Amino acid sequence: MSKPILIGITGGTGSGKSTVAKAIFESLPENNITIIEQDSYYREQSTIPMDERMKTNYDHPLAFDTELLLIHLNDLLHNKSINKPIYNFSIHNREKTTVKVDPKDIIVLEGIMILEDERLRELMDIKIFVDTDSDVRIIRRISRDISERGRTLESVIDQYLNTVRPAHLQFIEPSKRYADIIIPEGGYNKVAIDIMVSKVRSIIGEKQMLSY
Repeated sequence: MSKPILIGITGGTGSGKSTVAKAIFESLPENNITIIEQDSYYREQSTIPMDERMKTNYDHPLAFDTELLLIHLNDLLHNKSINKPIYNFSIHNREKTTVKVDPKDIIVLEGIMILEDERLRELMDIKIFVDTDSDVRIIRRISRDISERGRTLESVIDQYLNTVRPAHLQFIEPSKRYADIIIPEGGYNKVAIDIMVSKVRSIIGEKQMLSY
């Protein structure tokens, strides 16, 4: 098998990066593409009491097990399967089970900090930054955390002011300079998404031609 193509998609919380990743994924046959979420690689916290886990700053690069993510990405890029962790935000820890992920022609890596780490950037063939206004992002985060993670409005706002916004300004926004492509108003910019889908399809077509 030829070496897979790694596409990195990043942006602030609620920017629409997951929507962009999903649009690319759904535009291609499942045997050609897979998605790796950086959120799956938050550090294992079994040895930490629950009250301490609840204080975890999920908006800092050190919250991620980047070393494991690098190992798994390198395995996929060398056409080896991996066992991807599952992170459960309700218990602030990984599940005991994992998900087997097989190598595909296209690997999409999606997450808030993927361009912050030079080692991750060096693995990527295409780097995308989804750029969305902060007021839109906070509204999306409030909606997601209340409906999907059982959070209160007060706790979401408190977290945004104390960790999310400072981390965005310190780590995420500066990483925009490493992007090959910047998509404004992610998730709703159909033209930009269609262009990316066309590009990915052309890459797969070239890989298939080379394999004959």
